[in-house]
Amino acid sequence: MSENQWDTQELSKKDQHDGWEREAIEKLAFAAVTEQRRARRWGIFFKSLMFVYLAVILGVSMYPTLKQNMEDADGEGHTAVINIVGMIAEGKDANAEAIIKSLRNAVNNEDTKGIILHVNSPGGSPVQASYIYNEIRKIKAAHPDLPIHAVASDICASGCYYIASAADNIYVNPATLVGSIGVIMEGFGFVDSMKKLGVERRVVTSGTHKALMDPFSPQKPGEKEYMKKILAQVHQQFITAVTEGRGERLQVDADTFSGLVWSGEQGKEFGLVDGFGTDDSVATDIIGAKKRVNFTIQERLIDRVFGKIGAAFAQSLSSVAQNIMLR
Repeated sequence: MSENQWDTQELSKKDQHDGWEREAIEKLAFAAVTEQRRARRWGIFFKSLMFVYLAVILGVSMYPTLKQNMEDADGEGHTAVINIVGMIAEGKDANAEAIIKSLRNAVNNEDTKGIILHVNSPGGSPVQASYIYNEIRKIKAAHPDLPIHAVASDICASGCYYIASAADNIYVNPATLVGSIGVIMEGFGFVDSMKKLGVERRVVTSGTHKALMDPFSPQKPGEKEYMKKILAQVHQQFITAVTEGRGERLQVDADTFSGLVWSGEQGKEFGLVDGFGTDDSVATDIIGAKKRVNFTIQERLIDRVFGKIGAAFAQSLSSVAQNIMLR
């Protein structure tokens, strides 16, 4: 083979090799471009989905206000309704922060002719109840011409009655359960059960009474009486609030502050409540504004979601530090 033929053959092989590399590079480049386009389309899709989700959340959160504005367009005024339903405690739907904000929103609305506290609760935290009670009293002092009435459905007991006693009047159904003016601290004792099972309780504290009322240890002398004194103080605060709220309407006897509950019919006889009525009858006949607008602040869906995520994260942290607690 001549030298020229050899060179030609080598150049041909090199061109083929270079062509294969170019083709491979072109394929990789096209694949990268295709993947980028696909990623961009998915990015646009998820951004659009997030936009729609946020728009829905915004719409849901704004709906009560928009509805309220449309309903008030005629200028006739309305009765504001605030729900106090379920256990009264921080973190629950019936918590002081949300209810106080609801009250202030209702008061600041110029079309509000009166407020109904729609209550249906067995009670809960005396602290949360006290916050709400004091806020109602402040509102009544600042706006003496604005009526505030409590309307109870199934039950208005303990902390719920604490709150209701701040209202101008309390209306119930004859079968509603009312009262339970008392304070309770619940627990269990497992000392004998642990002895039978052969379980030993091991607790290390830096204070004599740090393990106060520990259910797995025998009660120490005086601890029960100490806790009874604290409960008596809280009970007296409850009694004072009810007495100031109800005034001379309340017929006090040995059972009034004993923690007993009564039917709405009995409650009317004893001055615990003022009469029978519903949200509709009180708004129409007592306040004089039949149209009712609900001012109850509800926890937003997005807050619930992130709250659960935060709770899960907090739980994972607590499992790490469960042996070192300050409580």
